[in-house]
Amino acid sequence: MDVKEQQDLEVLRHSCAHLLAQAVKQLYPKAQITIGPSIENGFYYDIYYTEQFTNADLEVIEERMHKLAAANFPITKKILSRDEAIKIFSDLGEHYKVEIIKAIPETEQLSCYQQDDFIDLCRGPHVPSTGYIKAFKLMSLAGAYWRGDSKNEMLQRIYGTCWSSKKELEDYLFKLEEAEKRDHRKLAKKYDLFHMQEEAPGMVFWHPKGWIVFQIIENYIRNKIKNNYQEVRTPQIINRSLWEKSGHWDKFKENMFTIETDEHDFAIKPMNCPAHIQIFNQGIKSYRDLPVRLAEFGCCHRNEPSGSLHGAMRVRSFVQDDAHIFCTEDQIGTEAKNFIDLLFSVYKDFGFENNIIIKLATRPTKRIGSDEIWDKAEMYLRQALKEKNLNYEENPGEGSFYGPKLEFSLLDCLDRVWQCGTLQIDYSMPALLDANYVDEHSNRKNPVMLHRAVLGTLERFIAILIEHTAGNLPSWLAPVQVVVMNITDAQQQTVQNITKQLVDLGYRAKEDLRNEKIGFKIREHAVQRVPFMLVIGNKEVESGQVAVRTRDGDNLGNMSLVEFIDKLQYSINNKLG
Repeated sequence: MDVKEQQDLEVLRHSCAHLLAQAVKQLYPKAQITIGPSIENGFYYDIYYTEQFTNADLEVIEERMHKLAAANFPITKKILSRDEAIKIFSDLGEHYKVEIIKAIPETEQLSCYQQDDFIDLCRGPHVPSTGYIKAFKLMSLAGAYWRGDSKNEMLQRIYGTCWSSKKELEDYLFKLEEAEKRDHRKLAKKYDLFHMQEEAPGMVFWHPKGWIVFQIIENYIRNKIKNNYQEVRTPQIINRSLWEKSGHWDKFKENMFTIETDEHDFAIKPMNCPAHIQIFNQGIKSYRDLPVRLAEFGCCHRNEPSGSLHGAMRVRSFVQDDAHIFCTEDQIGTEAKNFIDLLFSVYKDFGFENNIIIKLATRPTKRIGSDEIWDKAEMYLRQALKEKNLNYEENPGEGSFYGPKLEFSLLDCLDRVWQCGTLQIDYSMPALLDANYVDEHSNRKNPVMLHRAVLGTLERFIAILIEHTAGNLPSWLAPVQVVVMNITDAQQQTVQNITKQLVDLGYRAKEDLRNEKIGFKIREHAVQRVPFMLVIGNKEVESGQVAVRTRDGDNLGNMSLVEFIDKLQYSINNKLG
């Protein structure tokens, strides 16, 4: 969707919010309306009403909205003086609107939009008439404090969605329904991967199968970088003094878990970067030693607000595929391009090679470092993207407090965007923590520090994968790759021998010798999304073959075990389902 289409959709959604307010006022005359903006995928309107709205009320309101839309009332703009606006909304009993008007600077022009008997304070713009609003649906109810202040009255927020066409609306509703089915929390329970509980909010209890997936991904990244990075391990708890020197204590302390012992304040590390500098600082470094690349799969903790926690997507305890590159300024471009190549290679293996969105997040208002440094850092990132011939969007003001960053987001099968990888340039922290090297002129200089992660938080990335694949993890990631099943007890020994051969070759195989009908076993393992199932009956024992089935219900027929292993290995090597 281009910028013009997005702007048109925002106008349509805001107009639909007015349609909602008009319907509410006609059905519930004593209700007072407050604000109703367009938001991503829709709109909402906050309403004060003494009785609680219900889902049944939403159906009635939506029906009235359709009637008002079909009436095709012209929507007209009116410019009002402050006194005129106050009188109009006072006469209508809209006290919240009067409060809004009084808060608007006197130098600002006031405008209202009217459709039939309904008038609303608004800057606009709007569609020409209500007939333009055709594809919409009211979605849910929520509470919201007036002006976002818990000391004020509680309002009722009605959420809706609105689209340019009925097909777009149907597609959106289908994706919502599909997202509900794919919720990683439900699928994690169904496939016995992990769970979360109140005693450890925002922290994952990994079950054996889920931990297998976690380790596969961690080791995959480890193997990807083993020739270019040195893996390290740093402490979980570090004295407050280091966080003060790095600048994190002032900027980040509200999100840090802290403890006091021996009359000193400590923090459980929320990130690895200051600790990696301590490793870099051990011993004298020459410019010939650079770049130094340190990687760590270290567990970090952040005290995220309880209301923001969401399964494994937003956690308090997490592991990142984290690394820091200490380099000279001249090496930034090469290191940035090498990282981009690594990132694209990894995303391709996970099936996202054609679904990558890149943003350049530039200097925020609150930052450290001079404008000259920020100019250089942003220039290096732009240049790397240009040389890799990559399209990107600017994200003004969203850089870290110590440097600009590239943000790499993945578009999943439901068109949801997940920000995962990052590359950040940092001139400041090495100086703050006394990191230096000896240059070719025997002068001490601070290295530039590149913070980078490909997947981001492993917990979150696994949750994204679960929802993207609906639990159908490809064979290289599946916790169980093959189940070998017997039809009768007569094949027990053969099943055990085949399973052992597969396990000895490094495949994740298990046997199913239960006294159950073979159809029941096949269905059960298909539901558990095991990629391959081998069925052994008397015929297979006699022929020395295996009957191969897939989780999708395909019967691949009989083949030798060697042939099956070739098929399995091909699937794994090519990262296939």
